[in-house]
Amino acid sequence: MSEHRSPSEQRHTLAVIVGSTREGRFAPVIANWFTRHAETHPHLDVDVIDLDAIRPYTLRPGTEAYESFAKRVDQADAFVVITPEYNHSFPAPLKHAIDLLHSQWQAKPVGFVSYGGISGGLRAVEQLRLVFAELHATTVRETVSFALPGNPFDDRGELRDPAPAAKAADALLRQLTWWALALREARLTRPYGA
Repeated sequence: MSEHRSPSEQRHTLAVIVGSTREGRFAPVIANWFTRHAETHPHLDVDVIDLDAIRPYTLRPGTEAYESFAKRVDQADAFVVITPEYNHSFPAPLKHAIDLLHSQWQAKPVGFVSYGGISGGLRAVEQLRLVFAELHATTVRETVSFALPGNPFDDRGELRDPAPAAKAADALLRQLTWWALALREARLTRPYGA
């Protein structure tokens, strides 16, 4: 009967990838907010993969650090990429981290939480959609974006008006859950081969 449980009852792993490694980055504020919000969804096991700690440029296949990163990505059922927008695009370390792996991303859903100037990082997200399509991942439509992110967050890293962002995050997580469970079942039934 477990296969007939509602999505809200089926546990799955969400990897939250923090894509900025710059000194003085704002990413931890957004990652902390999003992670706390995601953890209120009882069916999610959240794994935060902070690229500042991973240091993707130092990873080499066969090393313990590389294998650990690859395993965490492989074990995830879905991803949320937290990305800033730098010069109309996303950070180079994020691209390098994505490019280090291939099959681990396949047939899994990816959502985005972005931030940046007046565009809220959405131009970076549009480019990331192309990258993940090439890796046979499925990106979801709903996003969370923060324009001029220093404004909506206070000095303690809390949103001054949390309701709109929470609503957007819930919509994103609902879509990710549907795709995560559907694609996990599909991968188990018929292994994905690109």
